[in-house]
Amino acid sequence: MNAANPLHRFLTEQGVVILDGALATELEKRGADLRDELWSAKLLIEDPASIRRLHFDYFAAGADVAIGVSYQASFEGFARRGLGRTESAALMQRSVQLAQEARDLFWEHAMQTRNDGGLHPRTQRAGRLRPLVAASIGSYGAFLADGSEYRGDYGLSELALKEWHRPRLEALLAAAPDLLACETIPCLREGEALVELLGEYGQVPAWLSFSCRDAARVCHGEPFATCVALADTCSSVVAVGLNCTVPQYVAPLLRSAQTVTDKPLVCYPNSGERWDSTARCWVADDEPREFTAQAEIWRAAGARLIGGCCRTSPLDIQEMRSLLLDHAGSRKD
Repeated sequence: MNAANPLHRFLTEQGVVILDGALATELEKRGADLRDELWSAKLLIEDPASIRRLHFDYFAAGADVAIGVSYQASFEGFARRGLGRTESAALMQRSVQLAQEARDLFWEHAMQTRNDGGLHPRTQRAGRLRPLVAASIGSYGAFLADGSEYRGDYGLSELALKEWHRPRLEALLAAAPDLLACETIPCLREGEALVELLGEYGQVPAWLSFSCRDAARVCHGEPFATCVALADTCSSVVAVGLNCTVPQYVAPLLRSAQTVTDKPLVCYPNSGERWDSTARCWVADDEPREFTAQAEIWRAAGARLIGGCCRTSPLDIQEMRSLLLDHAGSRKD
């Protein structure tokens, strides 16, 4: 494994990296109105403090990595709000800075006990490595705000997708995140575009995660294993896997990934509910299962970066860390 990989120490000393959980749906649960094409990126303009608080809560709950709130941020989306490119780039960079500020605040005050009536997580630093911040590179479909990240039917060429992603990637890199989270990618073509683009920026570490529609295929229909194999064509991709996918599909998907790559596998499924883009609501899974209890199954199937996506919470991450690290025996200083 490349020594420049910021995940290396976590994987070596802990064996698993705990990611954070949902941002947008948790912010909504806390009272934010995200009925907007910008979704959670709207709060970069209106209420950045709420984003910082949620990042802090995820770090305190046990997350080793926080993913910034730039998933649905784009120059085009901000332009619709009347913002110029300089202002838009600053907001994207702010998404990284808010997570960095929350991480530094957590790390500085990790020995203190919270008494604000909120989540009372693991505020101690014993056994913890200093957490990381990942900048979110959401799919082109997220910008469309019509559920396309669960279809991938863009009709764009690989070159067009690469050139659309480039300015946002450059803006986010200017904020110096520890790594990039190229996430909720629904199709092989967009995966190819991102891998080629990452290859142009040298050793910028990133993970690549796809959204999947069943136990074998990404949302657009290509075999998941074919998409995962892209990771081995780019040294900048330090982990590969899936996110925002129904939990019941995760284990077979991970097992298929193990046949085509030796890179660490990432999984952060949604809670099991499905987003209905027409009705604009969440639809419950027909076979609900306890979310965090499945983390051991995912780890046994090969996952090394594990967290949650839509409709998961800091409590889920706290329980996941306890299950995967505390009960198994975590790193000792």
